[in-house]
Amino acid sequence: MSRTFSSLSIRNYRNFFIGNCASNLGLWMTRTAQAWLVLEVLTKGDATALGWLTTMMFLPTLLLTPLAGTLADKFPKRTIMLLAQGLLFVDIVILSALTLTHHVQLWHVFILALLDGVAGAFDGPSRQSIVTELVSVTEVSNAIGLNSTAWNSARLLGPGAAGVLIGLIGTGPVFIVNAFTYVAQVVALISLDRRSMVRPPVFKTEKAKFLPAVQYVRSRPLLLILFVIALAMGAFGFNQSVTNPLMTTDAFGKGATEFGLLGSIMGVGSLVAALLAARRPRPRIRHVVVGLGVFAVAMALSATAPTFLIFALLQIPMGLAGVQVMTTANAIVQMTVTPELRGRVMALWVAVVMGLTPIVSPVVGWVGSTYGARATVWFNAFWVVLAFVISSVYLYTRGGVEVHMSRRRPWLEVEPRTGDAS
Repeated sequence: MSRTFSSLSIRNYRNFFIGNCASNLGLWMTRTAQAWLVLEVLTKGDATALGWLTTMMFLPTLLLTPLAGTLADKFPKRTIMLLAQGLLFVDIVILSALTLTHHVQLWHVFILALLDGVAGAFDGPSRQSIVTELVSVTEVSNAIGLNSTAWNSARLLGPGAAGVLIGLIGTGPVFIVNAFTYVAQVVALISLDRRSMVRPPVFKTEKAKFLPAVQYVRSRPLLLILFVIALAMGAFGFNQSVTNPLMTTDAFGKGATEFGLLGSIMGVGSLVAALLAARRPRPRIRHVVVGLGVFAVAMALSATAPTFLIFALLQIPMGLAGVQVMTTANAIVQMTVTPELRGRVMALWVAVVMGLTPIVSPVVGWVGSTYGARATVWFNAFWVVLAFVISSVYLYTRGGVEVHMSRRRPWLEVEPRTGDAS
């Protein structure tokens, strides 16, 4: 089997990967259908309501991260994920019933999105860190890359499929389809052979506290700057659930099919980046730095796009660069952290990626309502560009790394200085 898919030769990881693909597909379809339901059906174009929907989705991650990370280090991650997927299934069934019977109201969508966020808050750290229990150390980087492939394959297919189905049969039936994807994830988790899984250390209650994870990251400059980059990307780089519907409807006058198509087009670049990441035997800092710069430029250009076609095409380099940044940074973090802290550090990672979203999304919605759709893209692009500048300067001057430029590939080398422990 080629290096790109080597982890799939391991039965446990293969089953997990298949379930992961199904669950991610359902998640992207749900997000797309929820956004359309709020923006076009329940509020008739209220950008602020769309921002609050995103807040409901991600607020639990911000509030529950310490507890979720601690539980991921104390209890079987498979069990936590099974409970989370069960809650997601119940939520989507309720939303389907309300939508199909035409009883759905805005507050229903908000409450169910909040419950989805609770499930996601507990599911995320376990989903991130369980990979190291399914494969050997030599396959961790490949498995993380394939996890990203699963996520971005779903991003490629989910929004476009949801957009087409919304146009053909409406949002209610789309939610029903999504319910089956969560069932597939549950079946995959049940099928895991626990005897062949790598058993992580078991900790006493007093040793499994969250503060040591924060101190661990703070004490390592290279990890700290990766978390800063993740914060900027999560809060401002990946805010397409607010910006893309507004750009589609307000800036270009398009409908549900085109809105779904944007997510799928972005998924093309994302999938390519994820497959490239899976091929690399070792993640490198330069991939994070260069990717962040490319993403920032592409995002700024998309704010000035004169046509829907150009705006859509710019989603490809954004998807490619964004996934390169996040997948590589994620792999570096997981391969660096000690096993006894992995669940809590990855919970911190999930919180950093999603933590500011509940605060930022309503602001982005307000910017769109007040200054127009393009202003939302400019707003997000400004902060991503700033993050690129700050992280580049920090890594060069204080981050314990060396930067080398060459006329041959790789044109840019960013590596830890000799003797630097971080």
